Amino acid sequence: MAEQGKDNFRDTIGTLNEEGKRAWVFPKMPVGKWYEYRKYVSYVLLIFLFAAPFVKINGHQFLLFNVLERRFNIFGLPFWPQDFYIFVMVMLVGVLFVILFTVAFGRLFCGWVCPQTIFMEMVFRRIEYWIDGDRGKQMRLAKMPWNREKILKRSLKWFVFFVISFLIANVFLAYLIGSDRLIRYITDGPMEHMSTLISLIIFTGVFYFVFAWFREQVCIIVCPYGRLQGVLLDNKSIVVAYDHKRGEKEKGRAKFNKKEDRVASGKGDCIDCFQCVHVCPTGIDIRNGTQMECVNCTACIDACNNIMEAVDLPKGLIRYASEENIEKKTKFEFTPRLKGYTVVLGILTAVLVGMLFLRNDVEADILRLPGQLYERKADNIISNVYTYKLVNKTNNDIEDVRFKLLSHNGKIKIVSHETFTVPAGDFAEGTLFIEVNASALSGDKDKVVIGVFSGEEQIETTRTAFLGPRSY
Repeated sequence: MAEQGKDNFRDTIGTLNEEGKRAWVFPKMPVGKWYEYRKYVSYVLLIFLFAAPFVKINGHQFLLFNVLERRFNIFGLPFWPQDFYIFVMVMLVGVLFVILFTVAFGRLFCGWVCPQTIFMEMVFRRIEYWIDGDRGKQMRLAKMPWNREKILKRSLKWFVFFVISFLIANVFLAYLIGSDRLIRYITDGPMEHMSTLISLIIFTGVFYFVFAWFREQVCIIVCPYGRLQGVLLDNKSIVVAYDHKRGEKEKGRAKFNKKEDRVASGKGDCIDCFQCVHVCPTGIDIRNGTQMECVNCTACIDACNNIMEAVDLPKGLIRYASEENIEKKTKFEFTPRLKGYTVVLGILTAVLVGMLFLRNDVEADILRLPGQLYERKADNIISNVYTYKLVNKTNNDIEDVRFKLLSHNGKIKIVSHETFTVPAGDFAEGTLFIEVNASALSGDKDKVVIGVFSGEEQIETTRTAFLGPRSY
């Protein structure tokens, strides 16, 4: 691993050596309170991730992102291309949420919620500890020639990694094409659906490449969030921070000597044991300050607290804190700034949830037939021809559907039938005529309001343009 603590640490990344080649990171297995908390959070999120595409609400998959067929289910609610405006709002709210959350709480998302971190640290890394051993054993195994032990361990680890990658790829595919279709493809046999099998192999290869080889480089090189936090953080943002005031003091950090009075010596509480470096999954030294590579995983907090406890010094040398907390030696406070950001985040979340649950179950589009003018009929009746499309977003058929003109005294005639049925999760389309007496029109282009009824119940309202003769 690259040597840490030099003045040029910001000119390179911890996973590169002096020759610019990949310096493999062998993090020590974390042990401590924060790591236990992260395990609980990760297990809950993993269960949710693997269960979500197989859970159904009212017959709809809980989460579905079928981009090719433009079908989306969010929390069991089906969404259609007509709901694209909601998707745009979701993106806008999401971006604003990320910005405000990062300003207030730093890269907390990366260490606790990000799927890359959860799979890497709580699944693949733990398997690696189980097969290869902890940091020291992994380093010795890497330098070891290809003997029987190394071949067996590498083969076993790579095989397990591939199986898990294949499982993740199947779950990922369930999000894209639907769990029912995935199960049907599996029961039919892979040879019956070669295109899907090829996609599955590609996904498996990508996941295997990321978690078996690319690993922390995703967070350091690929993910834009690390660079984003560099422009969003300030001295009041809560991050995983090293208390340099306490750690360095007047004479700086020094090795621990149980025979000396550390307080009287003027040496800092940091005993320069490098445990915070050895445990870091991205290979940085947190004592150099906030860095782009830090994912706020808290591993260094646990490692430092264990050492402080062993040498009978106060814990918290590395902790969640802001630069202002450390510089002014104040305790963490839920400041008005953080309260304000939290309130804004709560409002944004409420708005997003409200938009998801309050959108219409039926979407109606009625448009004039392109290139067609109005038609004048007997008794001064003006007729326009339209195409209609009704989307049923529910899991039940909508029967006895008809249209009624609400804004003008007139009639609506549907071609071929008077009423129709819109199948569940499907749409119905056709042609209709709207007839209005010319005396009821205010100009050559009126807006007419149309009600969509299922039996006697009005289920939707839409508007469209109606052309008539120009008045002089």
